[in-house]
Amino acid sequence: MDFTQLRTKLDRSGKKAVYLQIADQIIGYIKKGVLKVGETMPGTRQLATELSVNRNTVVLAFDILISEGWLISEERKKTRVSDKIQLYQAAEKKHVRLETTEIFSNDLIFFDDGLPDTTCTPVEELARAYRRIFSRKAQWQIMNLASEFGDEKFRETISNMLNQNRGMQTCVPEICVTRGSQMALFLTAHSLLQKGDIVLVENPGYSPAWRTFQHAGATLVPIDVDDEGVNVAMIEKYLKTKAVKAVYLTPHHQYPTTVTLSLSRRLQLIGLSNKYDFTIIEDDYDNEFHFDQRPVMPLSAFEGIQHYVYIGTLSKLIAPAIRIGYIVSTPDFIVRIGKLRKIVDLQGDAIMEQSILDLMLSGDIRRHQKRMHSYYRVKRDFFTSLLENYLKEKVTYKKPDGGLAFWLTPAKDVDFFRIKEKVNAELISFYTPDRFSYEQPIQGLRIGYASLSKTNLEKGIRILSKYL
Repeated sequence: MDFTQLRTKLDRSGKKAVYLQIADQIIGYIKKGVLKVGETMPGTRQLATELSVNRNTVVLAFDILISEGWLISEERKKTRVSDKIQLYQAAEKKHVRLETTEIFSNDLIFFDDGLPDTTCTPVEELARAYRRIFSRKAQWQIMNLASEFGDEKFRETISNMLNQNRGMQTCVPEICVTRGSQMALFLTAHSLLQKGDIVLVENPGYSPAWRTFQHAGATLVPIDVDDEGVNVAMIEKYLKTKAVKAVYLTPHHQYPTTVTLSLSRRLQLIGLSNKYDFTIIEDDYDNEFHFDQRPVMPLSAFEGIQHYVYIGTLSKLIAPAIRIGYIVSTPDFIVRIGKLRKIVDLQGDAIMEQSILDLMLSGDIRRHQKRMHSYYRVKRDFFTSLLENYLKEKVTYKKPDGGLAFWLTPAKDVDFFRIKEKVNAELISFYTPDRFSYEQPIQGLRIGYASLSKTNLEKGIRILSKYL
């Protein structure tokens, strides 16, 4: 292929880095079939010459394409387009107008499952936004009943955010604002499922979602998770024997193991969804925090996907008490969501939505996210050093490229319930593996590092190391 045409498409004065533009253009060529599966790519020096860019710029672009699974590079061999991916044509979109809670003392050091640091909540910015909302001349308007879908300007802003930052192609009729992601799951389950419908779920996985699906009458089938994410081959095998209504998964940073679903499995799963007509329910609970290169785009951003529900939240970014979530799906499904929403919650929190919208439009949210991105990255690296110092021979783990938690696997089988009893005596606690396991508790521990101070992190890990 002649890559000189790509040179004319590069915006060298734009906000987007040139190496990201190169990577995205090559992905576009692969999706369109211009670059064929297995086709050999030119060398980085040659391509740099053709594009009139520094060779390091091309190297960075290739690193991203290789890490995301679009290209394959083998030792002493040339780089080529991956033969592990399958692409599907986009369907034409039709737009219409339309558990128990742990209670503990203030002295207890509790390793949660990945909550943000509430001491960093942008309280002053939020308070100023509240005051601005009430000082406007038309403040009486927000005292009236709002739409069951949420404030339209807020939905438009969320749509723009998803389109710009997550590669999606959304519009306002495809979005409904909810009071957090758990309400989004509830509305999705009860709008989509009927009694006896089969839903495939990750194991280990997110048990509050399981209970929500069961409440809607669904039958759950656990699917194993490995170092590439949910086992899609296992899903395909099951599909050949039973009709499946939905697959629920957390592909960006799998809950609880933090692994990212590989590109080849993402594309395979989309193909199966299109073939067998089941809905992919994608819970993207912590997309905002990704530290290495760039985050993998959601499944719902792929052009070929036909049956999907995308669930997101702003609560992790701002504070857990700020219950703002959203659902993205087809306009007709969002209408069904809205009808149910009217029954369980006549309208959303209009004042909070307006306040968050104010923060988004003023740039306060973006600045806060940038600060927290740096803050959590430093804390993640500090926590990694603690694991190396205290637990190196006792657990295995992979340093997560994003999210606010680690997944630790003990070097040998241990009784986490007994260990918890012992560390509780020293005012340390954590969630036992039954919280994440479908039936038999697995051998693994999800530990959040973001909400605790460095002093408490070190004390907690030091004490935990005594009993592992």
